Amino acid sequence: MIISASRRTDIPAFYSGWLVNRLRAGYVLTRNPMNYSRVSRIILSPEVVDCIVFWTKDPLNMLDKLDIIDDMGYRYYFQFTLTPYDRSVETGLRDKEEITRTFCELSGRIGKERVIWRYDPIILNDVYSPEYHREQFSRLCSRLGRYAEQCVISFVDKYPKLRTDAIREISMDEMAEIGRMISSVAGDFGVTVKACCEGSFLQAYGIGQAHCIDKTLIEKICGYSFSIKKDRNQRDSCGCYESVDIGAYNTCRNGCIYCYANFSDVSAEGNVRRHDPRGELLIGHIGDSDIITLRESKSCISGQLLLY
Repeated sequence: MIISASRRTDIPAFYSGWLVNRLRAGYVLTRNPMNYSRVSRIILSPEVVDCIVFWTKDPLNMLDKLDIIDDMGYRYYFQFTLTPYDRSVETGLRDKEEITRTFCELSGRIGKERVIWRYDPIILNDVYSPEYHREQFSRLCSRLGRYAEQCVISFVDKYPKLRTDAIREISMDEMAEIGRMISSVAGDFGVTVKACCEGSFLQAYGIGQAHCIDKTLIEKICGYSFSIKKDRNQRDSCGCYESVDIGAYNTCRNGCIYCYANFSDVSAEGNVRRHDPRGELLIGHIGDSDIITLRESKSCISGQLLLY
């Protein structure tokens, strides 16, 4: 089983202590996002958890937990989003220079193959022009080239619940222009570029499809072949493999104006106050009307040892 921690919130940034407590307990409870009273009990034993995929914009608070997680026998890698935007776009983040140093520290500690740099979403408006992205992507590549093997890009989506007018649609011609530029610049630094949920048109510029829950990378990290299927719960253009997400919507404090996972600032603030680092759930506690179901959990290792 692959654990996603998490597409729904930044667990490394804000809930790393809770995560370690749940790993020590050997299980976690998660609510069904579509049915609040339906709760899954997910076993977190290293015998069934093959790999954990961490999604984060700032794992500083996670660094002092890595030795603990390693000692418990878990394998993992990071999807680390690092963009050039300021606090008008990502209102809750630390200074980007400090976060860049954290990226380099994390990569130096666990290996650059286990820290995937995400330059996403790409936003275009009067401030963030194609030329701005050329300058900033080049600058970041010069800093991260020795610390990242792979960069994942995507273009911002105009979600119906997007709560800002600062983001506009991006044309196919603009995507092609930026994709061509990013591929060229990344190539100069030995960084492979892949695109998340952008179809196949960028392949003409050497940009392949991203697999954020990446079977090949997980097999390399674990040293075994895996029997695992594509994730049918994601968008058709998504290349991810099956995983179990243990996060919760409306709980992230990064404050990104393009976020799809926070529907309401008021709800997010209230949920954060209900977080208990010792709780079974990320937010709140089990109530009398909740129905808990044990989710089937098993290792995906097929048994074949791989040699790299």
